[in-house]
Amino acid sequence: MDQYRVFGNPIKQSRSPFIHQKFAEQTQERLNYQSEYVEIGEFSQAVKQLINIGGKGANVTSPFKEEAMALCDKLTERAKLAGAVNTLSFINGEILGDTTDGDGLVNDLLANNVALKNKKILLLGAGGAAKGVILPLLEQSPTQLVVANRTVSKAEAIIQQYPAKPIFCCSFEKVTNYEFDVIINATSAGLNGQALPISEQVIQSNVTCYDMTYGIELTPFLEVAKLRNAAKLIDGLGMLVGQAAVSFAIWRNIQPDTQPVLTSLREEMSK
Repeated sequence: MDQYRVFGNPIKQSRSPFIHQKFAEQTQERLNYQSEYVEIGEFSQAVKQLINIGGKGANVTSPFKEEAMALCDKLTERAKLAGAVNTLSFINGEILGDTTDGDGLVNDLLANNVALKNKKILLLGAGGAAKGVILPLLEQSPTQLVVANRTVSKAEAIIQQYPAKPIFCCSFEKVTNYEFDVIINATSAGLNGQALPISEQVIQSNVTCYDMTYGIELTPFLEVAKLRNAAKLIDGLGMLVGQAAVSFAIWRNIQPDTQPVLTSLREEMSK
């Protein structure tokens, strides 16, 4: 049976084994996908051990995504731009690296009937979570994509990677100078009791608000969006399932249906 892993530290909270097991059942693929806790400093060793037992691939979560990138013999364009890898494939003695988060996000937005073409998008944050989704968002041909961050120089460094694209940056304070159709939160603000980084006035009734984080309840960002009567509130659980589906398709060359798995996962989480 083909072996796959998700490596992380911590890893106990990972929903990936549940998701991939559901995909395997749905597509009648035979595989064994497990989570594996990796000590700091032992990531490359863990990958080698998986390759040595004939492993076919692995997902990588925090804090090993950049280390995973360094191990790769080949990288996709989107992985190079993201500066991190979450999907490894082991083929003919080589390690191939990809990042599927951006496609997972875009596919989830489209599945929720959120148009991105010719729309104005605000992306909050300039960390790894934000970097991984910019290319797939730009590929949807928005009118503009604004990356807002507390440290503007970090956002500036990102947008310089995309010359001749409608991508701009600003501080959180300057966000009020723009109007948006879609706001995507790629920060952890609100989760740790911190205030949201932007003025609530930016969230108008026509705006779709998407939070990359998720939980049983609405996230603090989505709670504010609800109070502001935002048009749509979407958490990141669909992105989690979506990015897993892209990884699964890379490995197995078959595209699973995300919707029933997302429904099953929400039911599982609410128990």
